[in-house]
Amino acid sequence: MSSSTRPPEAGALPRAAFALRCLAAVAYPLLAHAATLSGDGRLAALAALDLVLLVLVVPLLRLRPAAWAVFAVAAFAAAWLARGPHALLPLLLAPPAFVAAVGWAFARTLRDGRVPLVGRIAAALDGVHWPALPDAVRAYTRRVTLAWALLLFALAAADVALALLAVPGGLLVRLGVAPVLPIAETDWSWFANIGDYVVIGGFMLVEYGYRRLRFPAQAPGLFVFLQRMARLGPSFWREALR
Repeated sequence: MSSSTRPPEAGALPRAAFALRCLAAVAYPLLAHAATLSGDGRLAALAALDLVLLVLVVPLLRLRPAAWAVFAVAAFAAAWLARGPHALLPLLLAPPAFVAAVGWAFARTLRDGRVPLVGRIAAALDGVHWPALPDAVRAYTRRVTLAWALLLFALAAADVALALLAVPGGLLVRLGVAPVLPIAETDWSWFANIGDYVVIGGFMLVEYGYRRLRFPAQAPGLFVFLQRMARLGPSFWREALR
């Protein structure tokens, strides 16, 4: 195999995939919001294709023929969708689906016998195993994991409600039903594509501030905390979300 076609080395691939996923995750809401504000089907198609990249990034980097075939079909479908009247439809469905999926990632770790996701993160940041955390910290991380799940499910429900009521291209309008309390499609986009992440970021900062007061030993300075989070790496998240 020539150097130009050799896939990334095993150690480099997870880092490259993680970086690309982060870039795609940041790019999506910006593309989707710009598409909604402008009504530009080309931007909507790029946003939809960005979601496909988010899902397929690992097999694409591994040069899997099936993944590249799916991506090519998705690119063709996106180009076709860009020229039609329904280019923005996938953008109505993506925000609640994504937020609900992340909420489920938190909620599923609350089952008996599982380590709460926030608890797993706290243990990893401290470099210890979950049972080594103080009892009060373990109880707190379980409550915070539940709070994250509830917040994300609430955001997903709000995204769906606003997508139903949006005009002129909301879900009810597309079904031939006039919303009783219509909202502008641009207002929906401000909430779903921008507001969701503002709420999530705000909740993260508030929770971090409270944790610094309640458990100062488990909450270093914000910069140090972000550095430690970044060092967890893709392998940790794959294991934590499994």
